Amino acid sequence: MRFEAGGWLLGAAAAGAGAVWLWRHQDEVMTRRPVNEWTFTHMNLLLPTEDVRRGGDVFPLPRRPRPLEVTYGFEGRERSLAELHARTNTTSFVVLHGGEIVHESYPGRFAGNDVRFQMFSMTKSVTSMLIGIALDEGAIKDVTEPVTAYCEGLVGTAFDGVTIEHLLDMSSGVGDLETYTVRDSLINRFAEAATGGGSLHEVVSSAKRSTEAGTQFNYSTIDTQVLGWVLESATGRSLAQYTTERLWSRIGAEHDAYYWLTRAHPRTAIAGGSLNATARDMARLGLLMSRGGELNGQRILPEEWVKRSRGRGVPHLEVGALGPSGYPHYGYSNKWWTLGGERRPFTAVGIHGQYLYVDPDADVVIVKTSAWPTADDPSRDAESITALRAVADHLHEDHR
Repeated sequence: MRFEAGGWLLGAAAAGAGAVWLWRHQDEVMTRRPVNEWTFTHMNLLLPTEDVRRGGDVFPLPRRPRPLEVTYGFEGRERSLAELHARTNTTSFVVLHGGEIVHESYPGRFAGNDVRFQMFSMTKSVTSMLIGIALDEGAIKDVTEPVTAYCEGLVGTAFDGVTIEHLLDMSSGVGDLETYTVRDSLINRFAEAATGGGSLHEVVSSAKRSTEAGTQFNYSTIDTQVLGWVLESATGRSLAQYTTERLWSRIGAEHDAYYWLTRAHPRTAIAGGSLNATARDMARLGLLMSRGGELNGQRILPEEWVKRSRGRGVPHLEVGALGPSGYPHYGYSNKWWTLGGERRPFTAVGIHGQYLYVDPDADVVIVKTSAWPTADDPSRDAESITALRAVADHLHEDHR
């Protein structure tokens, strides 16, 4: 009996240790393949959430499927879209041309047209859209205002003196290189606080100044979190409430979206990474951007805000000038990645392979969600962008 009791105690201790390990490494486990295909479609079962409600009428996206016989050159050979999906772990792929769905597929195990996907940093681009709306209605006065005008709790931190525009351009000069492979990096401490019950404000306040504000690009989820706090302070609404009232209820979404929230109280959305929505509804957001901020006969975003998001000639934000925290094929503006070239397409990007690609001149919008085994992957990103460009080029030429 003593042996049995001792064995039970040892088993309980091992189970307890396993539970502690799992709690401390939950982010790593949840984002690892193949588990991440389930995780990225079931965030509402893992964390607290706040709904983003759709409106009444659905904005139609007529289905006009056609063969997409597109190949793209990568690593010395021509590849097909089927190869793209296999090589980059695609879970959904929706292509609009002229506001119509010309291609739609859901290779993911848990994917479908009514499934809400974790958009990760595509959320940042949505936050930018909300800032544009808040500026247009006067809730925020000007992008040159200091963030401490709205977030008094950041007075005396490295964000003191940083403006809203600096945050929009990822040029606050605060924080280190955002890397998920360094255990104690700022972004990992931020993620652990968000999902493990810690204080986001403590993590953000602990960030150190690395460069002068407005002089250098440094990709930073922390910057966007501060921008979300600015938005909530300025509007008196939670991020989900403001998204519902000013955006989601007006684009004719088919489904409610949601933000997952921090475990700790007061619970807050992650302005740089916690929106979950269907691929079709994200395509509607892309169509709004493609059409200069108008959709279904109503102006939702200022046209100038959309133009600003395609690039505006700031030297350190130009394509190829972003430095170590941006890939060479990207520029950046207004929380969108710019791609230059004659048509000047631009894209929202999220870790693990999420894209909202917008080419207004070709009248093409593409949504690609994925479940990469790692957060960042230069090769998969380069291949994905090459393929999305090829799809837009094909449809543009086909239409001409």
